[in-house]
Amino acid sequence: MPRTREELEDLERQNLAPYAQLSAESRGRKYAEPPPEWRTQYQRDRDRVIHSRAFRRLEYKTQVFLNGTGDHLRTRLTHTMEVAAISRQPLDEGPRRL
Repeated sequence: MPRTREELEDLERQNLAPYAQLSAESRGRKYAEPPPEWRTQYQRDRDRVIHSRAFRRLEYKTQVFLNGTGDHLRTRLTHTMEVAAISRQPLDEGPRRL
């Protein structure tokens, strides 16, 4: 069952370190908009970035050249998504303070 924004914000308070920036404590938006029902403000921001045209253009930019046969090329989009997945892994393993 999906969680409401309020439930997700409570989970942030319980599981994140005391110095973490909580989405419930955001300074707001430049242009006022109603808060989302089923995700936090930060989740909405992340979704906007991922679905943005500028982010998708990273697909055509080469990030890493490795010596050798050249079959291990990474685009900036691939590299960005891999780094994001790795950085989220400790948070997905359960509540602990980093």
